[in-house]
Amino acid sequence: MGYALLAAAIVAEVAGTTAMKFSEGFTRLWPSILTVLGYLLAFSLLAQTLKTLSVGTAYAIWAGVGTAAIAAIGMIFLGETVSAAKFLGIGLVIAGVMVLNLGGAH
Repeated sequence: MGYALLAAAIVAEVAGTTAMKFSEGFTRLWPSILTVLGYLLAFSLLAQTLKTLSVGTAYAIWAGVGTAAIAAIGMIFLGETVSAAKFLGIGLVIAGVMVLNLGGAH
């Protein structure tokens, strides 16, 4: 159940961050509201996740997967540059999360 809640927290955080891009510095109402709701849901779900998963494991996965997803969304849908350096960075983030999990951060 913890990992399902964590996955939902990641989806909510990614949705909130994506909406933030469209809020134009919180000057557009609906994207701003979606940003706030996304982050409220993300943190609420993350808090529930911490009842069953260690904080190190949960936060590493949440931050790492969220970062990789936002970078991919930026490149695929928002016209951000695609480069080998970005792919390397995403790979390093994923590798870091894996090392933390394999290193006994349960």
